[in-house]
Parts: sequence; C-alpha cells; structure tokens
Amino acid sequence: MAVFVYKFGGTSVGSVERIKAVAEKIKKSTELGNHIVVVVSAMSGETNRLTGLAKEMQAQPNSREMDVLLSTGEQVTMSLLSMALHDLDCPACSYTGGQVKILTDSMHTKARIIEIDDVKIKQDLDQGKVVVVAGFQGIDEHGNITTLGRGGSDTTAVALAAALKADECHIYTDVDGVYTTDPRVEPKARRLDKITFEEMLELASLGSKVLQIRAVEFAGKYNVALRVLSSFKEGCGTLITYEESQMERALISGIAFNRDEAKLTITGVPDLPGVASKILCPVADKNIEVDMIIQNIAADETTDFTFTVHRNDYQKSKQVLEETCKELGAKQVTGDDSIVKVSIVGVGMRSHAGIASTMFKVLADEGINIRMISTSEIKISVVVDEKYLELAVRALHKAFDLEKEEE
Repeated sequence: MAVFVYKFGGTSVGSVERIKAVAEKIKKSTELGNHIVVVVSAMSGETNRLTGLAKEMQAQPNSREMDVLLSTGEQVTMSLLSMALHDLDCPACSYTGGQVKILTDSMHTKARIIEIDDVKIKQDLDQGKVVVVAGFQGIDEHGNITTLGRGGSDTTAVALAAALKADECHIYTDVDGVYTTDPRVEPKARRLDKITFEEMLELASLGSKVLQIRAVEFAGKYNVALRVLSSFKEGCGTLITYEESQMERALISGIAFNRDEAKLTITGVPDLPGVASKILCPVADKNIEVDMIIQNIAADETTDFTFTVHRNDYQKSKQVLEETCKELGAKQVTGDDSIVKVSIVGVGMRSHAGIASTMFKVLADEGINIRMISTSEIKISVVVDEKYLELAVRALHKAFDLEKEEE
C-alpha cells in the first residue's frame, strides 16, 4: 500500500469551506487504497494575527512563549480538518508536533528537527486512519514546544515522509507547480513536469517562493520525492527528484529573481591581507547576511570592495561600513538600493559551453548594464537596475526557449 504525506499551506486551509474541500481530496485518495499523513499550516493570516497580539504584550516577545503562542495556529487547523474528515466518515486522528514526538533542538523560533518517533503514526495508518499533524512545530528534550521558523510546515512534511519512507511528499499550494519563471512577470512561463533537487535548491535560494530552502535540502538529503501541486485545481504538478538522463537536454530549467537586493561599495581600501575580513566581520556581527561579493584591485595598491545585502538591511549595513571606512582609512562608501538579482538555473550548464556569453549578449542587446556577476556549476546570477527586471526576465526566457514544451 502506498504511503503519501500531504502538506497544505495557509491559503489551502484559509477558511472552513477550503478545509472541507481538502478533506474531500484526502478521502478520495484513501478510497484508492493509499495511506495518508497530512501536515497542515495555520489558516492564512492567523500567524500574523498571533504575532500582532504578542507585540501588544511585549515589544520583543520572549522566544519560548512565542513558540507556545504560534504553535496554536496549526493546532486549530489540524483539529478542524480531522473534524471535517470524521464528517465524511473518514477515520482520522490529529496530533501536535510534540504528540508525535518530532524532537528538535532548543533554538526557539528556528528549531531544527533531530528525530521523529513514527510508531504512533504507523499504528494509526495500519488501522486505516488518516493522520493529521500540526506543521511548523516540535518539542525539545526538556518538553518545551518549539517552532521551526519560516517554511516550517514544508520541513515537517518532508521530515515525516523521510521517517515513514513515504512514496512521495505532496506540497499543496496556490500554484500548480514550479514554473520556468514567475508567470506574473512572463505570461509565457511554463510549468515544469520535473526538476532536480539541485535546480530547485538554487531557484529557492535565488528568489523563487514555491518551496522553502530547508525543505528542499531535507528532501535531497534523504531522497524524498517531492511534488508541488495546486490545492485548487487538478493536475500532476512538478516532481522534484534526482537528475535523470532525459533531463540533461534542457540547458536552462528556470529563471529566478529577487527584488529585495541592495548594493554597497567601499572604495580606496588599502590592499592588505585580511582586509576582506575587516570589512565583512562587523557586518556579520550585526546579523546581516551578505550575498554576492566583488573585489577589484587598482593600480595604486588600493581595492574597491562591493557586496549585496537584503534591502531591509541596507541602511544598517551602510552605517556599519561607514565606521569601517574611517577605521581603514578608505576613501568613501557608496550604495544603491534600487537593484535586483536575476539568475538562470539549469543542470544542463555542466555539459554546455557558452551559456554565460549568451546571457550577457541578450542583456547587452536590451541595453541592460550588468553591475555584478556570480556563478556556480548550475547557475549564473547578475545584478541589474531594478527598472530592467521584467525586461531582463522576458528576454532571457525567450533566448533560452523556455516557453517551448519539454520533449
């Protein structure tokens, strides 16, 4: 008998009507003889509502109590879904993360899963029950409720699928799969039937919002076949799996972009050993994540050092860098918070030369100036002015024939 783990996000369970629709979908699957474990998120808007209440009580809410509070959102959904299944004469049982023993470390608000005790779940499945588990949460060795941070329900679903050796883990969202790029930017974007873990990981890290990075990492590590589907319409979605021979023909699988970028440059820095550390360590000490980095050495034995950060961290980063500028005796700090990152991703890059030159020529032909470049084995990212985002995505999508159906 096949075992499937289904995960339904906040919009999929955003109302009583939608929860009932999810229950109907689950019942149909059980009627095909499948064993089903369901992981649910809080109803859409609920986590924000609870966070707002917490901030009314405390400017910076206690992290342990925040986990206790936020975990209730998923508990509401799991119990309502179980009720809906009972109403359809479909046996079901709901559990919190702690009840099924999803053991985590003690890092409140961003805990990581250590192990899962699957005994209780397997017993229920053997009895023909649908098991409904609250996503996003677990319990530490001291019995404290913990939450897994952003995208935690996806991670819960993948971890349960790995523990149960499920046939597939289905992530139900408000989109019907992974697309070659965002259809809101390029209407000709096409849904992919398959994509590799590597490509999905790159797309997720570069701005694609379909799946969270941690869930993809977990799935790749434990070889859990992931499928992204729509809660609202039928279809086969996109399967995320290991590379297969027929997938090697596609040079590029998708285009990702991130609007939340900002760029900072410190010029005239003395070109001495350790200078990069002196620039970046104070930034890291403020818990600011640095993305792309470029260092240029001038003829006068000074260097210009440029890096990108999240746009929300721009002003804080600039203040830190201005202090560093004085300490190092550098010339000045400049910045730009109206830039974006556009990336092409594909395992086909490994065996095909000329991908980068094609990308650069396409952008040049459109009059788009490249500010920064970063590459890896299966991706090329460029930083361009924000006003060129849509033009760059559409031009690259056309140049790499991404609108064409897979053979």
